[in-house]
Amino acid sequence: MNPRFPYLSVALVTVALLGLLGLTLAAARVNLGPFNTLAALGISLAKAGLILVCFMELRVRARLNWIALSVGIFCLAILFVLAFCDFATRQY
Repeated sequence: MNPRFPYLSVALVTVALLGLLGLTLAAARVNLGPFNTLAALGISLAKAGLILVCFMELRVRARLNWIALSVGIFCLAILFVLAFCDFATRQY
């Protein structure tokens, strides 16, 4: 175990992730109308942030990890833009 990230922190992050999982399940049961997608995306972003910062240790690692993360997010953004353009131009 990395001394910069002790067992207590891992336990707290795990509890937080399980809490967010419960929140995801609760949000799936409640009809929020068009806000279901926003709620699910917000919860998933919170979970991804916890994993990136705590388990991947992005706060204390080299800049190369930040570059890899940025490239990944950029490629994902391109994928979403192209998918939206495809969806917007379809004739039903």
